[in-house]
Amino acid sequence: MTTVLVVDDDRPLLRALRISLTAAGYDVTVAPDGTTALTAAGKNPPDVAIVDLGLPDMDGITVVEGLRGWTGAPIIVLSARHTEQAKINALDAGADDYVTKPFGMGELLARIRAALRRTAPAGQEPVVVTDAFTIDLSTKQVTTPAGPVRLTPTEWNLLEILARSPGVLITQRQLLQEVWGPRYETETNYLRVYVANLRRKLEPDPARPRYLRTEAGIGYRFTP
Repeated sequence: MTTVLVVDDDRPLLRALRISLTAAGYDVTVAPDGTTALTAAGKNPPDVAIVDLGLPDMDGITVVEGLRGWTGAPIIVLSARHTEQAKINALDAGADDYVTKPFGMGELLARIRAALRRTAPAGQEPVVVTDAFTIDLSTKQVTTPAGPVRLTPTEWNLLEILARSPGVLITQRQLLQEVWGPRYETETNYLRVYVANLRRKLEPDPARPRYLRTEAGIGYRFTP
């Protein structure tokens, strides 16, 4: 399981991030200050770190530098500091990305996935195998016993998000934000159409889907 270290002194936000990231399938470690974060990272090296800049015991830049000194794991800064110089300082210290508060959970999850993809060894992306089809996340190809399946870019993006979190319920809003953008987060008809297309192409019995499951009124779940 991918491990995420979250460093923030805002206790309610820290708790919300732990709940949301755990629900998305990550193993989450939280730290309310820099000292705790660096100690926790030393004991259990994270696959990705999310670091606030305004910490009570040290500047978040120091945490970024401390982590970057020994790990190549992606570091995402999550901060209320909006100035260009703050972003430059964080990136120069070794951060890979910078997200300003307030932020959407869907955007943060997408940035985590993007950061992990960038650090994955070439050709080592996972292959998801089901009884009916195979998804190669490295080559972005789907095959069935009958041969390759042609998917549109939108169909692939939707399938990839679901396949990267097997068994996890992905909300309608999150899927709409990540595939179509924030302005489309209420266009649930888009999801119905494209999920129906994927089922038609992949499910042995589209009327009784086994792999692309609907949680009525909430979202969708991929069950390999």
